Amino acid sequence: MGLLSSLFGGNNSSKDQQAKQEKKNFEILKYNGIRARNIGQLAYAIKCFEEATAIQEETETLSLLVTSYTQANRLDDARHTLERMIALDGQQADTWISLAGVCYMQEDYKTMEEACRKAIELDNQKPLAYYFAAKAAIGLHNDFMAIAMLTKAILLKEDYTEAYQLRAETLWNMRQVKEAGEDIQVLLRMNPNDEQALLLDAEIQAATGNTDQAIGQLQQILSLNPFQEKAYFLLGELYLSLKETEKAIAVYDEAIDINPNFAQAYQERGRIKLLNGDKEGSVADMKKALELAPETEEKINGQYNNFTDK
Repeated sequence: MGLLSSLFGGNNSSKDQQAKQEKKNFEILKYNGIRARNIGQLAYAIKCFEEATAIQEETETLSLLVTSYTQANRLDDARHTLERMIALDGQQADTWISLAGVCYMQEDYKTMEEACRKAIELDNQKPLAYYFAAKAAIGLHNDFMAIAMLTKAILLKEDYTEAYQLRAETLWNMRQVKEAGEDIQVLLRMNPNDEQALLLDAEIQAATGNTDQAIGQLQQILSLNPFQEKAYFLLGELYLSLKETEKAIAVYDEAIDINPNFAQAYQERGRIKLLNGDKEGSVADMKKALELAPETEEKINGQYNNFTDK
């Protein structure tokens, strides 16, 4: 019995020791990865999580690896890891939702739609699944489905501001002005200084002829956030439509004072100066725009050619 015990017991002891060491190594790698990620050492964190999941495919660590890959913009690796998680346990709605999020960043809307459908089948009480399903539908040019999905998301989460905003934008793209306005008003009741809601409302007011209201809202936005680029463009275009070119130029003056590297502001100011007869000032602005954003050359040339044709 002593010989048998030493032979077989020794093997079991060795296996136990090996299992304990692997568990210890896994835990050290996992928590080193967490610490590294928390202090911004993303590459080291990824290496730790990769080595940990090579020892043990544990869901939490795989999820940490997905998040780290995504932060590092390694989307293919994040997607592959999510597929590993689904192979381990495909009954977790949150994993399918995470896959939908990665597919959105990859602009793979078809797979995103399928992932959302699977998540909703597993748990139909998750607002984010419907929100992502709406984004997939928009990517697939199915605005009616997007509205339906966003409505379901809002029914599950009454203060879902992102869903209200996206539904308002989608309704506006469909030129459903009244319905879009209703969603915007809900957003502004929740937060009167909601920048994105104010911006969309200003765009709708401008397009529907309520110019003074649009100008007031755009000025409010710029008082809240002087770096809101789209607000400058909309305000400049409104003044231009009213033939108030000096006010339009002043808008872009302010934009450039705030951000001297704002290439599009130079371009728009140059365009208005050209229309205003200030060719020298226009050329200076267009040159500056080209220095800051050489890819705009074709558009700028087109603006000059149009002016010459006229």
